[in-house]
Amino acid sequence: MKSLLEQIIATASTFEGYLGASVFRPSPQADGEYRIVFKFDRLENLKRWEHAPVRQRFLTQALQLTVDAGTFAILTGLETWFTLPAKPGLLPPPRYKMVLVSGLAIFGINQLFTLLPLDWLTLLPPILHLLILVFLTTTLMTYVVMPRLTKLLAGWLYPKR
Repeated sequence: MKSLLEQIIATASTFEGYLGASVFRPSPQADGEYRIVFKFDRLENLKRWEHAPVRQRFLTQALQLTVDAGTFAILTGLETWFTLPAKPGLLPPPRYKMVLVSGLAIFGINQLFTLLPLDWLTLLPPILHLLILVFLTTTLMTYVVMPRLTKLLAGWLYPKR
């Protein structure tokens, strides 16, 4: 299995736009499912990899080592904020839920900014002021707020089917 996995990743890395791959091995309490995430710079480059004959041959070889054909999903936007560490391959929640949670989180961060001593930002040109606030918001959303909100609201975002 390891050899085949290494071959797949090595081959994917030769495709245009390849940004990397992550392999998520099952944890002891998990369902024994491996997840492989391929990252590409553009959807067209990912599609080129997905439809490549060499990838199809690898999938055929992998069938001999797996229980079923597996599932495939493409994440391209806000879905990446809605990942749970224990289930990295979980399908994203409906878009309306992502919009609600993201909107509330951004609103909360902006309200926090009104309480902080950020008066020094007004000395900067407006475009630089805005750029700094956008990067602060994005950083907080990505590393602090969304991981916690996703975990806190997991029952609503990912109801048991």
